[in-house]
Amino acid sequence: MKKAIGSYPRVRAEGGGRGVVSHAGGVLLVETVRKSGLDQAMSAALAPWRRPRAVHDPGKVLLDVALAVALGGDCLADVGMLRAEPAVFGPVASDPTVSRLIDTLAAGGKRALTALRQARAHVREYVWTLAGDAAPDAAGQVVVDRDGVLVIAHSEKQDAAATWKKTFGHHPLMGFVDHGRGGSGEPVAALLRPGNAGSNTAADHIEAARLALAQLPKRYRRGRRTLIRTDSGGGTHEFVDWLAARGRWLSYSVGMTITDAIHQAVLKVPASAWTPAVEPDGEVRDGAWVAELDGDCLKGWPKGMRLIVRKERPHPGAQLRFTDTDGMRLTCFATNTKNVPIAALELRHRQRARAEDRIRAARATGLRNLPLHDAAQNQIWLEIVQTALDLLAWMPMLALTGAARLWEPRRLRLRLFSAAAQLVTTGRRRILRLARHWPWTEVVTDAMHRLAALPNPG
Repeated sequence: MKKAIGSYPRVRAEGGGRGVVSHAGGVLLVETVRKSGLDQAMSAALAPWRRPRAVHDPGKVLLDVALAVALGGDCLADVGMLRAEPAVFGPVASDPTVSRLIDTLAAGGKRALTALRQARAHVREYVWTLAGDAAPDAAGQVVVDRDGVLVIAHSEKQDAAATWKKTFGHHPLMGFVDHGRGGSGEPVAALLRPGNAGSNTAADHIEAARLALAQLPKRYRRGRRTLIRTDSGGGTHEFVDWLAARGRWLSYSVGMTITDAIHQAVLKVPASAWTPAVEPDGEVRDGAWVAELDGDCLKGWPKGMRLIVRKERPHPGAQLRFTDTDGMRLTCFATNTKNVPIAALELRHRQRARAEDRIRAARATGLRNLPLHDAAQNQIWLEIVQTALDLLAWMPMLALTGAARLWEPRRLRLRLFSAAAQLVTTGRRRILRLARHWPWTEVVTDAMHRLAALPNPG
């Protein structure tokens, strides 16, 4: 009878292996870059910053950093894991070359940021065309969710300051296109701000909205087909006036602070005016009701604005605020959407909570901290993070189906990108043979076939 030596088999490790590729599943992101034309767009956008006789293209260098971040990296030096696999990722610049490019782009200021953003916007429109029915505008409307993110700094960095949560760092304002229940979302705005920046600063919300609209296809940059959703941080006169301005005509669903006037108006709402709130499947939401307010509450606000309030029994352990009433938690939002039942409008606004999922994914994709010192450098880092998040949204949209379409970055890395493979060279072709026993090998190979079937960009 043999004695057990432990719960796991004893394995020795030694170097010298050949033909093995780590992070072989990252080829899905590489193929997404190629089929979307992002490599060509970035190369053209950063051509003014390419030095004479330079070996590495600036667009390729920046994309390599974005790929490293998408695969789990959180600093510039993590591009080294791509450098170790030239058969999959091609030639990768050295760490000093990467650092010099970031410094050069940071010195380029707004001109460099505009070039990067225009390249992403151009590719985004093409990717949505490729995606067809899976695109976020397939239903004829684009929803942009906006929210602030607290990024903690563990050292002295430019513009780092005390935050409202008594931490120390930065307070970027971000925007995400919502893919709905059947998908994830993609970033369209990232405005770097000091840690002490206010949550309801109207000028910042307007600037972030401009950045977000510039990322959308031209037909969605004005008009009712674009819906802007924010929490109560966007509930200011200046921002709502900007959204509803003549010639812009955007749809909006903006959270509002419960003021004394709104609180008094809620107390006057008759019991018969309250409508049960609903869930996404159409069922009645237990213990929640909605009503529409009018009268003095709407004075001074844009014409056509509707004010909708919800009352709900608080969850066990939740503390009521002084603006709540009769043991009910009150929330309020404003919208200019007409001819839609208020219960459906309240459900639509409540689904803005999906922005929290997008923020969680961003934190797991390079936004846990800002690794550089200068604010201009960290703004370039935010563009890199957005590019990585774009790839993590576009690849599932173009190549994955079923439950895999909803996987967040951490799960994509664990199940798909981390897969190892054997590199086989036959003739002029390079083939990655993934392990047959890996549970998600078929998901990777099927996704590669779908990407390969897409047309090459012109």
